[in-house]
Amino acid sequence: MRKLVYLSTCLLVYVFTFLLVYLFTYFRVYFFTCLPVSVYTPNMPKYYTPKEANDALNIVRPMLEEMMEIGAKIRAHQPELWELVKKSAGNGGNPKLSKLLTEFDHLDFLLHQIQDMGIEVKDLSIGLIDFVALHDGREVYLCWKCGEDRIQFWHEIETGFSGRQLIDWE
Repeated sequence: MRKLVYLSTCLLVYVFTFLLVYLFTYFRVYFFTCLPVSVYTPNMPKYYTPKEANDALNIVRPMLEEMMEIGAKIRAHQPELWELVKKSAGNGGNPKLSKLLTEFDHLDFLLHQIQDMGIEVKDLSIGLIDFVALHDGREVYLCWKCGEDRIQFWHEIETGFSGRQLIDWE
């Protein structure tokens, strides 16, 4: 009996560790802290003009909105994750947990599509993204937040969202 309890505990620890590694390492996005974090910076950034960024927004907006929905579902199920892991370890699986893992895979796919365009996802909970641009010979971000009609603001790399200024250049 003690051996069975020990094996069950080891399996539970293994599954929970795997899930944590899967959630936090594989996706490189911090869903549960909701911190505005740059998750990816390409080696050779694509520099967007305001017009190019607004054109790209037509492609990115639906992907980001879908990512936000998935992120909200994951955050809503956060308290249940530990219970699901515990139950799954003992009975060979859980359909709800499997569904969440499928959601993670789709979220990862969408995130990489956006990153491959040279766009940085800063905060998934509010839909904040930045497009790298050149302004007066230095790198800056063209900033867009979900719900805004178009890209109207830019900010210095170091100042972040709080340093947003109206775009007065093309």
